[in-house]
Amino acid sequence: MTDSKSFTHVDAQGAAHMVDISGKVPGQRQAIAVATVQTRSDVIQLIEENGLKKGDVLAVARVAGIMAAKRTSDLIPLCHPLALTRVSVSFQLDRENGQIEITASCAVQGQTGVEMEALTAASVAALTIHDMCKAVDPSLQINGIQLQEKTGGKRGHWQREQNHADS
Repeated sequence: MTDSKSFTHVDAQGAAHMVDISGKVPGQRQAIAVATVQTRSDVIQLIEENGLKKGDVLAVARVAGIMAAKRTSDLIPLCHPLALTRVSVSFQLDRENGQIEITASCAVQGQTGVEMEALTAASVAALTIHDMCKAVDPSLQINGIQLQEKTGGKRGHWQREQNHADS
């Protein structure tokens, strides 16, 4: 067993390995991740009015995020495949500041957490927005991809501090 200050995906010899979760008690586990897309206010207006040539940006990004969460173990080498019970992706548009905040939430009844699935969903939703908007704003940025909250598992509930300045 490892302590909280050691990496769980590295064995005693330093080689990467998939963690054995066979002894873990299944339970309800949830995670919420966020990402921010920084663009211009006119791009936000185009998204709100469904005025981009590629189509409904938020609908496509939502489906992309959901699909990505379901495929996380195909993308992140040491993740376990999970039978997700819920994935949601939502968007908060701020036209004045030219921002889109993406929130991805995942849940599972299982033996391991869904943090990577939530982070993957938020990331791929942001990448999809970039792909659909790059012709209008090639300088669009994706920022602040981070875990906001998780529940379940031996560590229980964890939530990012609101005023914590991460580096």
